[in-house]
Amino acid sequence: MLNSLLEKANKLPMKPGVYIMLDSAGEVIYVGKAKKLKNRVTSYFRGSHLPKVEAMVNKVADFNVIVVDSEFESLVLENSLIKQHQPHYNILLKDDKGYPFIRLNKNEAYPRFEIVNKPSKDGAQYFGPFGGRSMTRQIIDVVCKAVGLPTCGRKFPRDIGKNRPCLNNHMGICRAWCQGNGTEQEYKSAVNEACLILGGKTKQLIEDLTEQMQSASEELRFEQAAQLRDRIRAIDSLANKQRVIATAFADTDAVGFVRGAKCCFVVLHFNDGALTAKDFEFIPEPIEDDSEVVSALVRQYYCARGSLPKTVLLPCECEDISALEELFLTVSGHKVTVEVPQRGDRAKLVERALMNANEEILRATSSEQRRRGTLTWLQKALELEEYPARIEAFDVSNLGDTGIVAAMTVHKDGKPLKRDYRKFRIKDMPVRDDYASMRQAVGRRFTKYNENDERFSVLPQLLLIDGGITHAQAAQEVLTELGLQLPVFGMVKDDRHRTRALVSPQGREISINTNQAAFSLIGNIQEETHRFAIEYQRLLRNETVGSELSKIKGVGEKRKNELLKAFKTIKAIKSASLEELNAVVPINTAKAVYEYYRTKKENQ
Repeated sequence: MLNSLLEKANKLPMKPGVYIMLDSAGEVIYVGKAKKLKNRVTSYFRGSHLPKVEAMVNKVADFNVIVVDSEFESLVLENSLIKQHQPHYNILLKDDKGYPFIRLNKNEAYPRFEIVNKPSKDGAQYFGPFGGRSMTRQIIDVVCKAVGLPTCGRKFPRDIGKNRPCLNNHMGICRAWCQGNGTEQEYKSAVNEACLILGGKTKQLIEDLTEQMQSASEELRFEQAAQLRDRIRAIDSLANKQRVIATAFADTDAVGFVRGAKCCFVVLHFNDGALTAKDFEFIPEPIEDDSEVVSALVRQYYCARGSLPKTVLLPCECEDISALEELFLTVSGHKVTVEVPQRGDRAKLVERALMNANEEILRATSSEQRRRGTLTWLQKALELEEYPARIEAFDVSNLGDTGIVAAMTVHKDGKPLKRDYRKFRIKDMPVRDDYASMRQAVGRRFTKYNENDERFSVLPQLLLIDGGITHAQAAQEVLTELGLQLPVFGMVKDDRHRTRALVSPQGREISINTNQAAFSLIGNIQEETHRFAIEYQRLLRNETVGSELSKIKGVGEKRKNELLKAFKTIKAIKSASLEELNAVVPINTAKAVYEYYRTKKENQ
């Protein structure tokens, strides 16, 4: 197969273009670009490669190429094909974040800021993109309040003088334009101040307002000077929180990409040398070298946003920098310089981006590595054939001989997988029997598996049962009857109700309190399962109590909830005096409850 593919590749031209790798089913598994198609494509089918590249090549059954006239065309075409086919082996940044913009139509008499999904060539002014719609709304509110613009739904000049000013005016964060307290020109002046803030020119705005304040003070216009002082303070306070406005006013972005236990892509946004925001994302190990990875990542990142700074700093040389600049000009509508700084302040910004990528990897992998190490230790200590990626745990809860329930929790890679939690109401159990209850719960769960029930379709690599050897044996017997072989261990508690050891159905006890990480993990699983069981048991108990209270004439849903909240149990409600009941509910309801239980007691 490789020989025939190599033979086909040798016939390709030494021209720029895009190559498309296909598997045996004809599915696109990888899309790449090349300055010289023949050199690039033949390299896949000769010599040795890194494991991930080798895995991709082994799945290639055929390939197609598209020859283009320039490197820029190949870059644009590659981007388009990756977005269209979402190939398995290409780098794919998450495309579900959304990047809203703020729009301002200055042609209106009283323009207002609004949120839009993307800019249009309609003559309006746009700011952004921002991290989300709720954040964007918050930005608009904060900026408008800083300069005294309205954030209400009133429209001007239509609503001027129609209603009293709202609370914002009394709080000093709106100038009451609805009362005609300012001309149209003054309104637009405030809008321009907001635009300066959104454009990252807060420093310039504060300097201008300070100059106006000093002039007003010198001319003895003290009231106006005080108003300007308050606006300066509000804007200065906002300037200290500019991180929320993020990339709206970034003039330089520094890109970092680091391979480690995970691969991390980071973009730091700077304005006048000050860090204003950071974006990062973890990606699977790519098959390309770093220069190709960085090129692909920045293309996806900025094309999705549609807004770029003046300068993008890369951590490594890319052969398509000129094509990137041409692409970014097309996307943003202004010249964007792409460079790889070697020294000086700009090089330090890239070093900072790389440092942040490293820190994010360390932060993300330290807890993950601890969990993986703990699960690996459990695998060895319990002599499991498989790594226990999925652990299911069972517990039984009851209130005497009634309300018997069982709960199943699931932990995937050491973390709770709550969507797979299951609850079981134990049936046909006249008296309390923990072992029989456990048998029933485990039996129902794995019978569902044998019946191909989608909700129970995944088997665990480890089954934990709350209790000792007898509970573990009860679960093991059920599995054997169902023809399943799974490792089962009971969770043995100490005198403080903490899981100190695991015990097999054969009686082999494995101490876990010597390994703090394992002790903590198993303890958390045991506590979570117990909590989930108790929660379900209490829910059923309250339903039972509630249904009994609902039988009493004059006790509706509201009074029932008030009684349950105050007395907790039906026993406490039964034994409460008329005065105690009346302290919670009206006297008529209190009498009805009091007499209901006294009559019921007399008739027993």
